Amino acid sequence: MTSQSQGIQQLLQAEKRAKDKLEEAKKRKGKRLKQAKEEATAEIDHYRLQREKEFRNKEANVMGSQGNLSAKIEEQATEAIRNLTSSYHRNMETMMKKLLSTICDISPEIHPNFRPAV
Repeated sequence: MTSQSQGIQQLLQAEKRAKDKLEEAKKRKGKRLKQAKEEATAEIDHYRLQREKEFRNKEANVMGSQGNLSAKIEEQATEAIRNLTSSYHRNMETMMKKLLSTICDISPEIHPNFRPAV
């Protein structure tokens, strides 16, 4: 019987060692999953920061060019206003004379469709 009890003891010890190994493997697996999750989070954060930096650069380029574009448009509008004002001042006198001569110089005529009463 002693050999049987020794065999049982050996089986129990082997089962305990296997159980301990399984527990240790589960702990290592849990640690590795946690470490992988942290690495993935760090990689995601790095990628996000890189993409945000690229976005900010592109945004600055576009907004900067829009700023230049608005300055150009403002300059063109100012130039157009200046041209119109100078044209107005150059032509105002002649147009006023033409307008006044058309209004004031009346030459009465009989309308071609007028029929004298018989």
